[in-house]
Amino acid sequence: MTQPATPPLKAAILPVTPLRQNCTLIWCTSTMKGAFVDAGGDLPMLKAAAAKHGVTIEKLLVTHGHIDHCGGTAALAEDLVVPIEGPHEDDRFWIDQLAVDGGKYGIPGRSFEPDRWLAQGDTVTVGDLVFDVLHCPGHTPGHVVFHHAPSKLALVGDVLFQGSIGRTDFPRGNHADLIEAITTRLWPLGGETAFVPGHGPMSTFAHERRDNPFVGDRALA
Repeated sequence: MTQPATPPLKAAILPVTPLRQNCTLIWCTSTMKGAFVDAGGDLPMLKAAAAKHGVTIEKLLVTHGHIDHCGGTAALAEDLVVPIEGPHEDDRFWIDQLAVDGGKYGIPGRSFEPDRWLAQGDTVTVGDLVFDVLHCPGHTPGHVVFHHAPSKLALVGDVLFQGSIGRTDFPRGNHADLIEAITTRLWPLGGETAFVPGHGPMSTFAHERRDNPFVGDRALA
């Protein structure tokens, strides 16, 4: 009896900070090299999770510049001596004020300069895995999404949630931009694509197109 093939990508969702933001540990099963997506805080717990799964962290990925998503990124990158990739440079102003925002929310935060800003059409690698980068502004102007097509998995930050969408009432948020990003950049990835949102449970694009009251097909008809 043949053993089932090991998937090329594995992931573990690790809620962090008082805002319970979904930091995601992703790793390549052939190399056991991995990355944290949105290391917002609770860094000892994150490092313990990587050790538990036998993953060597090679970089940190950031979807956008809000404190709960990247407040701990600078400290973790220094600790692990790894580069930071993302978000899009339009979120620089958010990253520059992380220390101030951390004081407001009770989350330790430090600003940083990513080793690489990301743009629409870029790719990032984690081990042997290649993720497509989609620029999806609206929640923040520099928000990006990471998509691993072979696994039909997207890490969408605060663009889309199960049954909801990202807030657009923050500085430089834009509701029309958010709707356009979801419908023109996420929906074409396919209904069978599962996604990890920035908060709350996973869903699929098909489910959201059917039932989401903000961006479902009936809501936008």
